Amino acid sequence: MKTIKDIQLLKGVKVLVRADFNVPVKNDVVVDDYRIQATLPTINFLREKGAKVILISHLEASDGSNGSLSPVAKQLKKLGQEVVFIENWKNANNIIENEMKDGGCVLLENLRYFDGEKANDTKFSKELASLADIYVNDAFSVSHRAHASVVGVTKYLSSYAGLQLEKEIGNLSKVFNPAHPFLFILGGAKFETKLPLLEKFMDIADFVFVGGALATDIFKEKGYEIGKSLVSKGDFDLLRFANNPKLLLPLDLSNQNREIKPVNGLNKEDQSMDSGPETLELLKQKVSGAKFILWNGPLGVYEKGFKDNTLKLAKMIAEATSNGTETIVGGGDTLAAIAENGDQGKFTFVSTGGGAMLEFLAKGTLPGIEVLNNS
Repeated sequence: MKTIKDIQLLKGVKVLVRADFNVPVKNDVVVDDYRIQATLPTINFLREKGAKVILISHLEASDGSNGSLSPVAKQLKKLGQEVVFIENWKNANNIIENEMKDGGCVLLENLRYFDGEKANDTKFSKELASLADIYVNDAFSVSHRAHASVVGVTKYLSSYAGLQLEKEIGNLSKVFNPAHPFLFILGGAKFETKLPLLEKFMDIADFVFVGGALATDIFKEKGYEIGKSLVSKGDFDLLRFANNPKLLLPLDLSNQNREIKPVNGLNKEDQSMDSGPETLELLKQKVSGAKFILWNGPLGVYEKGFKDNTLKLAKMIAEATSNGTETIVGGGDTLAAIAENGDQGKFTFVSTGGGAMLEFLAKGTLPGIEVLNNS
């Protein structure tokens, strides 16, 4: 796969960069700019070489609708990037051709305002390609999507990986040949998206801890009463993992009022909201003995405020990193916990991907990576 470091001449070259600026915004202000900062090395590399950088991205508002990238443009400027925000795409070609200087940078408005983006429409892909001479994908977290700005545009431009995409592939690939003991911590919900990881890493890891709502799914299949706890939809035949000595499950659960032993069952009105203190002690023991840790997903219902033990786990893994353990973490709520602790720089690698991380770990590649390999 070619990266931007392989491009011989960049001065005056128009470079279309697919970035991931899908960041949380509140009151028109970016509240977590980790993904923006992750793209800065690629932007700076291109600008310092004299390229004309054209940034494209999408952004979803908190209600799931498409939101303006205007707050991202403001945040880029706060981070030292002189960037022109092009709100109206009709003006893009004129500004790029007639107003951009070598080393200049523009940001176009949200890609998903156009139906052709998610549909991977040929016409829209060609429109994107018409803006530039070269295409760069630096958006790992959307590279599992066969969208126009990820896959379609590569048919019409010479295409390269950005520095962040290269880092994501290199670091996440370490998981396929890790140091041992290897501890894999898998939390959150939606077994339909995480089952492939359990199937794959039950063979590779020394221990696989399953927490969050995923653990409730296994308890249910083992015949335990789970009350009103969240479970995934579907039949995943989880009993095939239940007796594997590598599998670790929560020793205790926490609801709003008390600690519960899963083996004793919950009351029918109970809802498991977090792991309990005995579970945290088990994790502390396994984390301290591991040489390689992969973590994706919270231990509790993070979005409803049940995050104490997830935050404590983040601190444990950060401390293990300082003691020489290789640690790779990712996932939306996982990143939120790290940010809340102020521990972003205390892990070997923090992936910008959520679903993309899960799919890459399961398959070893993504549609957005495959087209670069074949370009």
